[in-house]
Order: sequence, then structure tokens, then C-alpha cells
Amino acid sequence: MKVEHRMVATEAGRVHVVEQGSGPLVLLVHGFPESWYSWRRQLPALAEAGYRAVALDVRGYGRSSKPQDVAAYRMLDLVADNVAVVRELGADSAVVIGHDWGATIAAHSALLAPEVFRAVGLLSVPYTPPGGPRPSEVFAGMGGDQEFYVSYFQEPGRAEAEIEPDVRGWLAGFYRALSADTMPRPDEPDPHFVTKDGGTLRERFPTGPLPSWLSPQDLDFYASEFERTGLTGGLNRYRNMDRDWEDLTPYAGAPITQPSLFLGGTSDASTMWLADAIEAYPQTLPGLTASHLLDGCGHWIQQERPDEVNRLLTEFLTKS
Repeated sequence: MKVEHRMVATEAGRVHVVEQGSGPLVLLVHGFPESWYSWRRQLPALAEAGYRAVALDVRGYGRSSKPQDVAAYRMLDLVADNVAVVRELGADSAVVIGHDWGATIAAHSALLAPEVFRAVGLLSVPYTPPGGPRPSEVFAGMGGDQEFYVSYFQEPGRAEAEIEPDVRGWLAGFYRALSADTMPRPDEPDPHFVTKDGGTLRERFPTGPLPSWLSPQDLDFYASEFERTGLTGGLNRYRNMDRDWEDLTPYAGAPITQPSLFLGGTSDASTMWLADAIEAYPQTLPGLTASHLLDGCGHWIQQERPDEVNRLLTEFLTKS
């Protein structure tokens, strides 16, 4: 089936989308540091199953618009982009599926616009309702004499200075660090932290072969996108977490009631850190149809286990 690229108008600019197939609309939202290309193995599978699969470049990535204002990357604006994409594609509703930050964007799209997003699939990052303590304070208290990567990313320009001199090499290390077949052993330094005396994430990344899911050509694609755009757009998502916390106060503790799916990996730190969030699904995702932890899978779940993920997504869509 033909793959089509197009630019879709939104209030803040344009969003680049890649679509394949026809039928009910399924919107695919990537995480950091990725692009629409992260769904390259899902687009044809969902199209073959009878769906109009559309993967987008999130604001700040790829060919999509890149506002200069950090606040333009707040969750409210990213949800508005998703709503605009659905409307501009001529659909009344869609199923939204996201991975990593895309999972959080997908969850809040379903929470804030239930009339548009009739079901939601979350990959790797569980749903946690808005509310609780201020995020920056939580992250600052993690790690003891080390600094958690989220706090590291939140300071404008700091991570860019580490990444942008060698984008391809940094991405290779980051992808290795969170892939089941190349991640560091438990007795090696944790790549989610940096030392507080000027350390970098890169010095903790594993070296050696690329993960089995990532070919040199795949890495070239990701690197070429970020060499062209820089990393600031993607990193600005981390820089809005306190702003989101304030914006979403009216939704504190709110469940997502639409049909939902969660897929995670047993070797992914996200599922370990947020195990309590998964256990809370009966209250936070009362419409949950299935939750699966794929044994021995890392963070890049739809790329590490495409066949299994495609099967589970198709089953979910059939029931939704």
C-alpha cells in the first residue's frame, strides 16, 4: 500500500504526517528522541488490518513546526495539535496510540478530548493522572549524589551541548542504553543519571554493536533528522513538566474512561519505576481491555518487538 507524506495545518503551524491504508483513523505519536519513523513497522501492519494509520512528527521534530518559545511545547498545545490533525484529515474521531512521551501525549489527548479520541493505547510509559507533587521537586530528589536525567534535560542548552557535536554517536548510545539486548548490566553505571560535578549521560552509555532492531540505515535516518533540526524541540517537552502540572490542575486524579491498552517491557526502567501506576489501572484506566509486559523487552518496544506489538495493537483495535 502507498505511503503518503503530507503537511497538516494547526493553530501553531504545521504537522508532518505519514499515512498508509484506509478505514478508521489510528494516530501514532512517537517519543524522545524519535520521529514518525519509529512507527515504520506498524504503519503497513495496521493498514493491512484495515485501518488508516497515521504517524506524525510531534511539534519540534522532523518536518513539523518548531516554535521558539519553550512554553509552546506544553501538553495543552500538543493535545491541540493532535485534535487538529484528526480534524484536518477529515475524521470525526480516532484511536490514539503513543510511545514514551508519545504515550503521555496520547493519554492526555484522550483525557482532554474524549469526544475526538475514542480509545487510547500506551506503550512503555504507564498513565499517571495529573496532580501530586510538583514534578521538578520530585526529580530533584532522586539519585542522591547523582542527578536524574529528567532534571539534566530540563536546563535549557545543557543537554544540547552534550548531544549536538555528535548527534549520531549520542543517539546510538542512547538507543543502546535502553534496548534489552545492549543495555548496561545491573553492576554498571545507570545511564539514567549523571554525576553532579559536570558529568554527562554519554559517558555512561554502552558501546559496541547497535541494538538488533536498529540498522545503520535506521540510525542514519534519525541522526539526519536531528542534525537538521537540533534537539531543543524534543527536549522542551521535559522543560514543560511543571507548567503541565499547573495547567492540568482541574484534571487532578482524573481517570481515562475510554477503552485502553498498555504494553511495556520487563527490562524497561519505565515499567519498573512506575509499577504502582500499572497496579492502579483499575482506578485510573477503568476501560482497560488488556495490559501486557513483554518478557525481556526494553524501552523501544514497537521497534524491538514489532510482530508481537502489531498483533496486540490489532487485537485492541478490533475490540475498540
